[in-house]
Amino acid sequence: MNIPELSTALANARLAGQVGIAVLDRALESSQASGESMISMMERSMELSVNPSLGGNIDILV
Repeated sequence: MNIPELSTALANARLAGQVGIAVLDRALESSQASGESMISMMERSMELSVNPSLGGNIDILV
């Protein structure tokens, strides 16, 4: 293999590695956002499950 071909192959491999890292970074950010929203949703549902009838009825005496 001559030097120009080796240089091109090395540059292509480096670029492929950088693209792979960028894709993984985006996937990680997306997973973190999904996890945070799931935790928030679970916290809200836990608040409602502790007192499920709270605010459901109004007692009025006339």
